[in-house]
Amino acid sequence: MSEERIRVLLAKPGLDGHDRGVKVIARALRDAGMEVIYTGLRQTPEQVVAAAVQEDVDVIGLSILSGAHMTLFPRIVELARKEGLDDVIIFGGGIIPDEDIPRLKELGVTEVFTPGARMEDIIEFIKRNVHRAPQAA
Repeated sequence: MSEERIRVLLAKPGLDGHDRGVKVIARALRDAGMEVIYTGLRQTPEQVVAAAVQEDVDVIGLSILSGAHMTLFPRIVELARKEGLDDVIIFGGGIIPDEDIPRLKELGVTEVFTPGARMEDIIEFIKRNVHRAPQAA
C-alpha cells in the first residue's frame, strides 16, 4: 500500500484580493507530491476551519497581505483547536512584520514564512512536521 499524500488546505482569510503568491505555493506543494485544496479569496476563519475539517487535512496554510494577521491567524488556530484539529499544523505567510512572528507562534501558529521564503523551505517544513499515526492493516 502506498503512503497517503500530505493534504494541505491553503486559504486567504480576510479581505485580501491578491492571491498570486498562494497560487505559486499551491503549485510548488502539488509538484512536491502533496494534495492541495485552495479555498479561494476572502474566507472567514469559520469557513477556513470548516473546510479543514471537511477535507481532513494535515496542514492549514494561511496567506495574508492585509495586515489583519494578528486577528485572523489566532482566531483560526482557536477554532481549529475547538474542532479537535490539534494535530493539524497551521502556518502563515505573506506581509507579516518580523516583530509579530514570535507572538503568532505563541498563539499557536507553527511557522511563518515572509516574502522571499524559498519554496524548498516551505516544502521541507511541511514534510518534517506532518506526523501520521500508522495505518491499520
